[in-house]
Amino acid sequence: MCGIVGYAGYRSAAPVLIQGLRRLEYRGYDSYGIATLAEDVCVHKKAGKVSDLPDSPEILQGTIGIGHTRWATHGIPSDINAHPHLDCTDKIAVVHNGIIENYTHLRRDLIERGHIFRSETDTEVIAHLIEEAYKGDLLEAVKKTLPLLTGSYALLIVSTGENRFIAARNQSPLVLGIGDGEIFAASDITPLLEYTSRVIYLDDGDIAELRADSYHVYFQNNPVEREIKEISWTPDTVQKGGYAHFMLKEIFEQPDVIHRATHAVSEETLPSSLRDAKSITVVACGSSYHAGMIFRYLLEPACGIPVRLELGSEYKYTPVPFSDVIIGISQSGETADTLAAIRKGICNNVRTVAITNVLNSSITRSAQDTILMHAGPEISVAASKSFLAQVGVLMQIVNLLSGRQCIDILDHARYAIEQVLLTDLTDAVDICSSADHLFYVGRGVFYPVMMEGALKMKEISYIHAEAYAAGELKHGPFALLSPETPVIAICSPGQAYEVMLGNMKEMKARGTPIIAFGLENDTDVRDIADVVIPIPEVHPWIQVLTSTVLLQLLAYHTANRLEREIDMPRNLAKSVTVE
Repeated sequence: MCGIVGYAGYRSAAPVLIQGLRRLEYRGYDSYGIATLAEDVCVHKKAGKVSDLPDSPEILQGTIGIGHTRWATHGIPSDINAHPHLDCTDKIAVVHNGIIENYTHLRRDLIERGHIFRSETDTEVIAHLIEEAYKGDLLEAVKKTLPLLTGSYALLIVSTGENRFIAARNQSPLVLGIGDGEIFAASDITPLLEYTSRVIYLDDGDIAELRADSYHVYFQNNPVEREIKEISWTPDTVQKGGYAHFMLKEIFEQPDVIHRATHAVSEETLPSSLRDAKSITVVACGSSYHAGMIFRYLLEPACGIPVRLELGSEYKYTPVPFSDVIIGISQSGETADTLAAIRKGICNNVRTVAITNVLNSSITRSAQDTILMHAGPEISVAASKSFLAQVGVLMQIVNLLSGRQCIDILDHARYAIEQVLLTDLTDAVDICSSADHLFYVGRGVFYPVMMEGALKMKEISYIHAEAYAAGELKHGPFALLSPETPVIAICSPGQAYEVMLGNMKEMKARGTPIIAFGLENDTDVRDIADVVIPIPEVHPWIQVLTSTVLLQLLAYHTANRLEREIDMPRNLAKSVTVE
């Protein structure tokens, strides 16, 4: 959930670390901190956003350093709980992403041995353990400390008197950037793009010794070689490009994204496990779960293959039957719950397929097969283009398994999305921004579309929004309908059209304002709704995509009207790397 960055080279470390932390702020922004090596370890840390940090605090000298932007797990956001954390001598500094599960036991033993703790975090125990093990060689001290830790970690460590920093990984992402006369480490590649295109993805159990002019990686105390990868993303892909927010930029990138996603898998590259599957289980969390639900609605009628849908956070603890194949969907490829589900499947000899946006992420190295969705980097915490890319990949899988029945339909998606991007949503935003509660309703495949729309509204506007299959409102939630509870409904031509019109009339009879997504010339919908948002008269698959984009824009413009922190909504982080 947190972001870490490290540097050793010929540049002043502080500006590199600060810029890197700003790139990683979507991973955590409760507090931030930096430690650099000069004659001593110099630390600057504070509660708040790293975007408020000066470009180069004067106290931070030296060309080696580590930095951290935090999403709190242990201890409230505060100056003292911010990373880096120091040992008793103030000579060893540690930054950490992950959770040390046995920290309570370790902390108690360390206190009994005389150590003084200054924070409430689990991370501080690591600094004190390294202090006890340190005999003049930081690498050896770290090697002795790691076996004492239970849990997940990506660690960067510096110490006074050492012209290097140490990195270690277990169940939390960590990537190295190899420059010319300089080296970098970070939670993901976004801080590295301005400096190098050569990266090394560390494996679980790896420890790396990093100097300006050299690096060494160890696994189980033995030197190992890790392949250097060339990355194609550029610094421009992590800039706003003139947009007010990353989220708006990423929404407007979706015509290109859907084109890439629907071409991400072909007849030749479709995993054989999917081609031969008689049943499929999809495991995912959040937006990815909604994409999996759309997949279920599309695949079962098209191919007759039953799809079981499971929440990643529940799958690990539930004795569910196994299908022929498990599909794990994770934008970052680091979602802890989804990773656990993939590993559970492998342990039970079930074929596994990962759908992700990040090459060489943990899920790609765990699953037997991987489909990359090629959305490009997504900086805004709320998923927009990554969700649409997931749906695009899943639609293409359905297309291939059904004998390419929908190839012409998918080729039209790019144009259709372009057409809806400039839709005027002012009247709908007026209603939504004045509400404390919103209901989202749809039927069939549009039910998960509305679930995703409600999630977007909750995430970035902080308006309470709930999605229901339209027929379920009468089984309880109808009691909440009033003139103060607007309903957002999709009423598209199809099997459920007439009953959806009836549902909307029942809601309207309770005085509920209705924002309806429907065809522009549909007079029946216009007679009922207070506001109509037009959707193209195209195939239902394309209406799924265009409605999704419009719901993203509705959430965005509502949040912008309310002056919310759109790219970094409170309490949320981009990658959920801890359970």
